[in-house]
Amino acid sequence: MQQQGVRLQKMNEIQKIIKNSSNPKLIEDAFEFAKEAYKEKRRLSGENYIEHALRVASALDKMGLDPLTVAFGLLHDVIDDMPAPTKKNELSGVEKKFGKEITNLVEKISDLNKIRYSLAINLKEKKTLAKEKVENLRMMFLAIAGDLRVILIELVSRLDGLNFLHYLPEEQQKLYAIETLQIFAPTANRLGLSGIRRNLEDLSFSYLFPKRFKWLKDNIKEEYEEKEKYLKKILPQLKKHLKKERLKFVDINYRAKSYWSTYQKLTKHNMSFDKIHDLIALRIIVKDIKDCYKTLGIIHKYYKPISEEINDYIAKPKSNGYRSLHTTVFCEKDRITEIQIRTEEMQKEAEYGVCAHWSYKEKINLKNEGEKFKWINPIRSQGELEKIQKKQTSNGVKEIPEFWKTFKVDFFLNQVFTFTPKGDVIVLAKGSTPIDFAYAVHSDIGSHCESAKVGGKIVPLSHILENGDVIEITVNKNKKPSKDWLRFVKTSLAKSQIKKTVAQDEPSFSFTIPRFIKKKIFEITEKVKKRKEEKIQIKKEKPREIYLAGQKGIMVNMAKCCNPQPEDEVKAYLTKHRAAVLHKTSCENFQKLAKKFPEKIISASWK
Repeated sequence: MQQQGVRLQKMNEIQKIIKNSSNPKLIEDAFEFAKEAYKEKRRLSGENYIEHALRVASALDKMGLDPLTVAFGLLHDVIDDMPAPTKKNELSGVEKKFGKEITNLVEKISDLNKIRYSLAINLKEKKTLAKEKVENLRMMFLAIAGDLRVILIELVSRLDGLNFLHYLPEEQQKLYAIETLQIFAPTANRLGLSGIRRNLEDLSFSYLFPKRFKWLKDNIKEEYEEKEKYLKKILPQLKKHLKKERLKFVDINYRAKSYWSTYQKLTKHNMSFDKIHDLIALRIIVKDIKDCYKTLGIIHKYYKPISEEINDYIAKPKSNGYRSLHTTVFCEKDRITEIQIRTEEMQKEAEYGVCAHWSYKEKINLKNEGEKFKWINPIRSQGELEKIQKKQTSNGVKEIPEFWKTFKVDFFLNQVFTFTPKGDVIVLAKGSTPIDFAYAVHSDIGSHCESAKVGGKIVPLSHILENGDVIEITVNKNKKPSKDWLRFVKTSLAKSQIKKTVAQDEPSFSFTIPRFIKKKIFEITEKVKKRKEEKIQIKKEKPREIYLAGQKGIMVNMAKCCNPQPEDEVKAYLTKHRAAVLHKTSCENFQKLAKKFPEKIISASWK
């Protein structure tokens, strides 16, 4: 009976998605394919994989994403945990049914398992990852994903997985939670996906630090309830003030700060709740930006603001695109309250980030909206956005661009992210080889490199490395760098070290210049010397006496700008404080002076 209920719920969910889609056939085909692929696959909770895939697809559909992305959500796990030959066959089946694009996406999301390698090792050895290492792993995540749709679906899938994490062994729970907090939640934040980020952080927090989470939840409950009670009293008062000032608002509500974010702030403020003013923040939604600033003025008219806690994220948005006005004021009985003011559009941005801008269903102006998110997409030019926007369907209605389809995350076009056997990330130039890797780890390892393994398989030293490769270098103290290595190494470090070592090892040699060459060099040298002497003599012989307006003996300075010589046609310019300055008549500076001060120009000649 229970199974029948689950089956019915499942069918209702997929029917909803199909109904909402502009390409119902694609969604239906993806569901049937996934159902068949997952039929033997069960999670530790006992449920079939298709349940998880449906929840992911449903979340994507609610975000308003295009049919291809939703279909990818249904198919994203079809090759997980498969041996290489089976995986290849399954991918071939996906390509045959859905084309190359979806196949590439499915393959890319499977490759993300590589980044777990480093964290798993470090957790096992109870190592704490340095900030630099964590940032490298985040960059690797983006580099391996290569497509925003892969990143998004990994985040949504991970969020769903966190709800079932209690079925895993404790060690795996902690690994999954660490991955999420250190790699995936910050990435969600950078994409402006605050709703997903909050849930990822809170769920990870509950598994990683269960005692601290319970303490916070127990202690914060009273704070939340008290603040909520207080805000319910403030709301009617606030609405009254806004109506009095004839400001039409869309909505006024409040939101509680996430547990993880609250805990982070508490650790900064000696665990004092009194110093956290945005534990529950009021949120005023208005029609347009003009009304945002008008609302801010009204609030400050009736409530005293804390000047250092007024933030204008509309004029200067956060790096992830977040826009809003924030102010902190003294309300009833001098209680401090944070108020956020934003438009409906800004509210969507705050919840869904990039998804809000590249939604399949929304009639957005990509030319304008895309500009705000230039930071995340250095590839697509303004012209390309405009080109897509101008596309027309057969009936003359503007086509909504499937932006996700062409969106590629190419932040690291010139970099490749690799692992040492101990799980450390080594960042190299694109096209690097095991030799480059060896030198990046240590110069001695590079200089004595004998052979290399990538993913456990022996490869040539000229092998081009890819994102996520685990490289193992075999060293031999008798081995020395070869000149041939210079033909394929990519990094300047490797090149300089090889050249240095090769130069030291090469025997020095002397070269005897033949007599006839020596004689020729001597003859050429003597000729050059003779010419120089002749030029000097000519200069000495030529008279340097100058006549100004037919008079000689007048003090004259040579203009440095044109350096006149006896053979040049010249004139003089009379300065105010010093002697006449002799210029070539062709000198640009002189011509300007002659035009401006003709009365100060006098004739000049050489004797």
